[in-house]
Amino acid sequence: MNSFLGAQLGSYQVQTSAYEGPLDLLLNLIERAELDITTVSLASVTDQYLARLRGLEQQQPEEISSFLVIAAKLVQIKSEALLPRPPQRPPDEEDPAVSLVEQLKLYKRYKEIAAWADARQRQNLRTYLRVAPPPKAEPKLDLSNLTLEKFLAAAESAFAREKEKKPLETVIAAPKVTIREKIDYITTTLKTIQRMTFSGLVADKASRVEIVVTFLALLELVKRYRVTAKQETLFGDIEFERSENWADNEEIEIEFE
Repeated sequence: MNSFLGAQLGSYQVQTSAYEGPLDLLLNLIERAELDITTVSLASVTDQYLARLRGLEQQQPEEISSFLVIAAKLVQIKSEALLPRPPQRPPDEEDPAVSLVEQLKLYKRYKEIAAWADARQRQNLRTYLRVAPPPKAEPKLDLSNLTLEKFLAAAESAFAREKEKKPLETVIAAPKVTIREKIDYITTTLKTIQRMTFSGLVADKASRVEIVVTFLALLELVKRYRVTAKQETLFGDIEFERSENWADNEEIEIEFE
């Protein structure tokens, strides 16, 4: 590494120009020698580790304490490797070589993951875990009850409407429908029927303008708390009824006619 790196050791920070902490130094020596992380490789780089450690003599003792711990383990590992027979340890005593090998492998794995995560961060590759379950999508169109007879009847009804249209050269005056008229119609209807649906308000052959004006009149009554409306399903029919504020002889003032 060209930049200075720091190893957090308690409340202080050790900085070197090539490694970060004692494990990073040890891993750097092994990788430079192109060795695998084994007990033999640890013993072979012990002298190099101690030589690098002498370069930290100017640091405070408490700052290089973790380096000294690893150095002591390496000296013990190399000493045991030079013995004609491996030392006999009690069953409950940990082998320092095996422990340091596993610790170094784990450190290398964390270092690789950190480099991979940093590369993804620089490339703006981010993923987010979905905690909530995906919403249940309701079917938009149910064709389970559709039969050929029903399909033909719907087609005949649609084609029949085309026959009622006037030729293009015929000038047709648009019917004048006002919100006032539709409010009077709704209030008159609700005097005898307390509850009804929006489809029951409009006739089968009602024009688009009449349907829109009727809907605006219904919204005006809902806004003034004269009727309450609800819609059980998406795109379903609107049901409405008289509210408690209903008055038979009340004159409703509206902004647009």
